[in-house]
Amino acid sequence: MKNSIKIFLTIIFVLILILFFVRLLSPREIDDVSPEIPCEKEYLTKSNILWVIPMKNNKPISENQSWCKEILSLNKTLGMHGISHSYGEFKLNEISQEELNFGIQEFEKCFGFKPKIFKPPYLRINKENRALIMENNLKLKSKFNQDIHKVYHCNNSGRFNNKMIDVF
Repeated sequence: MKNSIKIFLTIIFVLILILFFVRLLSPREIDDVSPEIPCEKEYLTKSNILWVIPMKNNKPISENQSWCKEILSLNKTLGMHGISHSYGEFKLNEISQEELNFGIQEFEKCFGFKPKIFKPPYLRINKENRALIMENNLKLKSKFNQDIHKVYHCNNSGRFNNKMIDVF
């Protein structure tokens, strides 16, 4: 019995160690990038992928062209993070093609290209919205992606503090 507990604990330890190194070596990301949300330059700079919200507080990102140019100048991979980033936006509501088009167009007006990757707010999406995202040739990122990458949040608003994410 004691031997099987040692084996179990060893396996758990090895899995945690593997996850630590995968997260250490994977590209870093930052969620909730928007001119409406304060974001520490340190985390924008160290992240490889910036998840942009096309409209926050009823303000489309394309209305702030200086912000758009500043984000583009960071030379990072940009992905779309919902449309307005409301809770349950893609889980509780059925998003129409027009609503998705609005988000995509705002992204394109701001950055000059359409997004290729998409992450739903709060990592929640229903099957109808999942199908809509796929039909629009957006690569969907999910909770698994979040687990294997270090993902910061603008305004340090994630489940874990950005400094803690730096450590693990």
